[in-house]
Amino acid sequence: MRKIYYRDAILEALDEEMARDDMVMMIGEDIGVGDGTWRCSKGLRDKYGDLRMKDSPISEAGFTGMCIGMALTGMRPIAEIMFEDFMLVAMDQIVNQMNKVCYMSGGQKNLPMVIRTTIGAGRAAAAQHSQNLTAAVAHFPGAKIVIASDAYTAKGLLKSAIRDNNPVIVIEHRKHYSMQFDLPDDADENLLLPLDRAAVVHEGGDVTVAAMGFQVGQCVAVAKHLEKKGIGVEVIDLRSIVPLDKETIIRSVKKTGRLLIVDEGCESFGIAAEITASVMKDVFYDLDAPISRLCAPDVPIPFSPALEKLIVPNENTILEAVKKLL
Repeated sequence: MRKIYYRDAILEALDEEMARDDMVMMIGEDIGVGDGTWRCSKGLRDKYGDLRMKDSPISEAGFTGMCIGMALTGMRPIAEIMFEDFMLVAMDQIVNQMNKVCYMSGGQKNLPMVIRTTIGAGRAAAAQHSQNLTAAVAHFPGAKIVIASDAYTAKGLLKSAIRDNNPVIVIEHRKHYSMQFDLPDDADENLLLPLDRAAVVHEGGDVTVAAMGFQVGQCVAVAKHLEKKGIGVEVIDLRSIVPLDKETIIRSVKKTGRLLIVDEGCESFGIAAEITASVMKDVFYDLDAPISRLCAPDVPIPFSPALEKLIVPNENTILEAVKKLL
C-alpha cells in the first residue's frame, strides 16, 4: 500500500499507456508545455515529445474532431476538455460524429478514443465552470461514461478506457486532484477496471446509498458515522454511468429496502431520476420507503462560496437524507 495524489494516479495511467502503445497520444489546452491545468500530464511532453502531447488552441470542437479523425485511422487519442462545461462547444462532434461512427458504419469502424474532462463545484469557479452536465451527455447513446471516486478507480478506469475500442468519456472531480489516497500494491501497470460495473464500497443492511465521484467518499464517511449508532448504510460507487450497472443497485435494495441516490447534478431530468426509473420495476415490492434523491437544486452554481456550499450535497445533507428514509 502506498499514498498517492489523485492527479498522480491519472499521470501514472497516462504514462503507462503511452509507454505501452505508441498510438496513444493526447491533445488539449495547456497539457504539454504547462503540464496540464490540473498537473495530470506533468513531464509527459518531455518524455514523449510534442507530437504525442499536443497543446491545442482554445477550440474544443476542433481538437475533438481531430481526435475522431485520428481514431478512425488507427490511433488512440485522448482529448482533454478542461471543464465539462466546455463539452457544449464540441457537442456536434461528440454526439453526431464520435458517438455514431460504429453504428452508422454497421460495426465496420471502431473509434478508440477517450475524452477526459472535469466536474466539481466547491471552488468558487462560478456558473460557467462548475456545472455537472453528465446527465445531458449521457442522454446520447454511443459512448461509455465513467467517473472515479478515488486514486485506485481513477487509474484503473482510465487505463481501461484508453484500451477500449470505442469512445469512453472519463469524468474527474476537480476537488479530488489535490487529495491523497491509499493505492494497493497491485495497482501497477496491469491494473484494469471494468467499464460497466459498480462496486459496493461499504456494506450495510438498513439503507442503500448510490453515489458517484466525490460524493462517494462523503457517503462512506456518513455510513461510518451511522455504523457507530447501529445503522447499516450500504454505499455503492456507481463508477459507470453508461452503461449503468442496475444489477448491483437492485441486489442491494432488495437487501435493504431503501434507496437514496446522491448526485451533484441538478435534480430535474438527472441521473438520479434515471436510476430511479431504471430500477423501480425490479425493487417496487421490496421497498420499505419511496426511493429518494439528493441533488443540486435547479439553479446555476453561484460564485459566492457561502451560497455554493448550500447547493451541492455534503456530509450533513447526506446524513439528514438517510435519516429521513429510516
